[in-house]
Amino acid sequence: MAQHYVYTFYAKLENFQPTIWRRFEISGKKSMAQLGYTLMILFEMKASHLFCFTQDNQKNFKKILLKTYTEDELEEFFNEHDINELCPNMRYELDFGEERWTEPNEQLIDADMITLTSIKDRIGLELNFNYDYGDNWHVKLRLEKCEKKEVSLASLPKVIEGSGFGIVEDVGGVSGLTEFVKILNKKRGNKFDKMSQWSDADSFDINTFDMDDLNFRLTKLIRVYKEIYEYGHEPTKKSIHIIERKYQEDVGTPIVKSINS
Repeated sequence: MAQHYVYTFYAKLENFQPTIWRRFEISGKKSMAQLGYTLMILFEMKASHLFCFTQDNQKNFKKILLKTYTEDELEEFFNEHDINELCPNMRYELDFGEERWTEPNEQLIDADMITLTSIKDRIGLELNFNYDYGDNWHVKLRLEKCEKKEVSLASLPKVIEGSGFGIVEDVGGVSGLTEFVKILNKKRGNKFDKMSQWSDADSFDINTFDMDDLNFRLTKLIRVYKEIYEYGHEPTKKSIHIIERKYQEDVGTPIVKSINS
């Protein structure tokens, strides 16, 4: 079996309680876009919105300099030098042929044109993953390990630990998910009736975590998400069947009753 670089990431859904997190492995040959598809699958995002990664290089740059210089010396240095030119932040996003928005201090990179090998020497690197710019979901990502080992690339990406279910599409972001969980757990009242009708669910367990199911979905959906985002393909009925977890209903053991996106 050949040796490949394997990256271990820790990822956590920001600003939500109880904590929803994943620890997973992924091949260094995967692109930043494929890292994004992996996160979507692991956090129940159904490939129906735009996404990007941002990398705060300036924060890390200042942290490194503070090991050598005082804050006063650092302030004097940045009064004389433009940090945006010295160390621009990164924004990884797909190019759909339209103008893309960036912060003044960001350098834009096509997410499908760069692989994870570009960060193999940066243990501790933090990235922010932003999905659905309306609901504005954020997942904080930290690179914990990068090691070369014998592994079948067909087995990656793979989740190895985690907790919690993930998001619900179009629910209104973190505050909407909090309200959604509260209403469905109440199991009665006008709000419950409306929410269960909207979501096609009469129960929801935010603490559910099934590692085997997530790893099954990773093997089936990475290619599907890539085709949606990079080639503009509509998902097939079979792909939608997997995205919506209809296979669990087929065997009569759904983890969570199906929620429409």
